Amino acid sequence: MKKLKILKTLISEITLDELSLILTTKRNITVAVCNANSLVRSYKNQDLQNILNNFDIATPDGFPVAFASRYLYKNNQKRVDGFKIFNNTLVAGQDSGTTHYLFGNTKEVVEKIVTKYKNENPNVKIIGYKCPPFLSIDELSDDKYIEEIVTLKPDIVWFSFGFPKQEYLIEKIRNHSGITSNLVGIGFTFDWTAGTKYKAPEFIANIGLEWFFRLLQEPRRLYKRYFVDNTLFVYYLIKQIVFKI
Repeated sequence: MKKLKILKTLISEITLDELSLILTTKRNITVAVCNANSLVRSYKNQDLQNILNNFDIATPDGFPVAFASRYLYKNNQKRVDGFKIFNNTLVAGQDSGTTHYLFGNTKEVVEKIVTKYKNENPNVKIIGYKCPPFLSIDELSDDKYIEEIVTLKPDIVWFSFGFPKQEYLIEKIRNHSGITSNLVGIGFTFDWTAGTKYKAPEFIANIGLEWFFRLLQEPRRLYKRYFVDNTLFVYYLIKQIVFKI
């Protein structure tokens, strides 16, 4: 899988369909979805940078990262975001019997997803889920929280703890002797799939304004990310372009 350096993070050159095919046919793959906030935090944190660069695949989750890939490397990279990865892969794997396990978020949200797929795509196999309380990474990686994953051996485990907690957790448990599943961190995708939060329409996301749509919904939580980190992303990207670093 070809990776390209954007800021200091290695981002995969990949399409949505290519990733869904990998996830439904291969095992022991780790996937991070990376937006501007992810790359800025990785730029300033060596440990986090090492973790993201150690993932098998890191997708351009948002418009700025996909745009940076196109500008820097003259490719046709499009957004490969968590929402599309999750829902496309569930549907793509239904004929081959791909099994899924949902880890994180709340029981209310996850049960809405399970019900939705039972009604709309009954051949999708969600074989289990766990929604722990707010815990540290060390606590979440304890055997009592991952023993069901080891027992059920789902093809894919989807993590919904938010960035960077889910990435730290995946890195911690990826080498557990009993885990052979693909491990994918997808942030708040569960909420959008369940309908408990509203996702920006695709045409808004494709012109780079998804951040504004989300900011209107959660201004107190997201204002710093968008006004500080997005500005820093542009600054660091200009440095990379000018100084070739």
